[in-house]
Amino acid sequence: MFDKLAVLNEKFMEIERKMADPKISVDPEEMRKLGKSHADLLPIVTAYRRYQQLQADQKVARELLQEKPSPEEVELLQAELTDLEAQSKELEDELKLMLLPKDPNDEKNVLVEIRAGTGGEEAALFAADLFRMYIRYAEKLGWRVEMLSSNPTELGGFKEVIFLVEGKGAYSQLKFESGVHRVQRIPETETGGRIHTSAATVVVLPEAEEIELQIDPNDLRIDVYRSSGHGGQSVNTTDSAVRITHLPTGMVVTCQDEKSQLKNREKALKILRSRLLDKLQQEKQQELVSTRRSIVKSGDRSERIRTYNFPQNRLTDHRIDLTLYRLDSIIAGDLEELVSKLMISEQTAKLQAMDEGGVA
Repeated sequence: MFDKLAVLNEKFMEIERKMADPKISVDPEEMRKLGKSHADLLPIVTAYRRYQQLQADQKVARELLQEKPSPEEVELLQAELTDLEAQSKELEDELKLMLLPKDPNDEKNVLVEIRAGTGGEEAALFAADLFRMYIRYAEKLGWRVEMLSSNPTELGGFKEVIFLVEGKGAYSQLKFESGVHRVQRIPETETGGRIHTSAATVVVLPEAEEIELQIDPNDLRIDVYRSSGHGGQSVNTTDSAVRITHLPTGMVVTCQDEKSQLKNREKALKILRSRLLDKLQQEKQQELVSTRRSIVKSGDRSERIRTYNFPQNRLTDHRIDLTLYRLDSIIAGDLEELVSKLMISEQTAKLQAMDEGGVA
């Protein structure tokens, strides 16, 4: 570990030397790149230098203890040494976290897809509850939400809903939501008071930019048709709905929420691009799955990840064996504690993998 830190410290000093070079300082683009690298490295280099200072202070304290000081001085030096060792241990743990490999998608916007699963209309209503939960959480963090596609039911549920969340670090916090969410509650239509179990599937994808994934127009078949509402009735007199088929993969995306064919086409392409990028990343991840096993199995979307028990006001996340008895506040968008614990679990798994890999 400390070899890596020493290399990063040397790299940081080289960046500072370049930024001070008059020949480079007149190049705005180069200065922009150097400035970004400098800002990225500054936190870990500052922590590393603080750690080095703590180590130097401990060495001095130990040397003074070897000089046979008075009993009072011994007590003071030992207390100082204990404090310095505690600070060093805390800072060493922080440095380990800083060295963990960053997910390149963490700062990206996300596409969230929610689909009703088993349970009929009750599953569709639960999908709508999840949709509102994420919307409220996004609002708390000041993120922007844009509806991309929806297939509502007559009772206010969703067979499917797809939306974009724009905000710093959106993927880093919402990526843990991918999976099967199960709900246990008494439906409003249930006269016998029996608890029903239904489910919805959530998929969280990092938004793909055009520069990340180029789609050949020749690989697309684009069909247009009239939008339809409940029961199949036409809600638009023009062919504004769009269906895009990616021929090489057979992937199909439809969008009919907008009255404009152009806007529906743009939204459908945005969804398609993110799904294709996710497919490529999933394939790469499968190659590493034997050596990088994470506690939070974000790639395994078939796995039931969470249960929402309304009669007991209980939420259980099965991946980290976490149970919270405040489902009412969580479903209202209070996801901070849950997200934090999932992040810590992921970091713990990565640290364990780092230690098992013999990283020094």
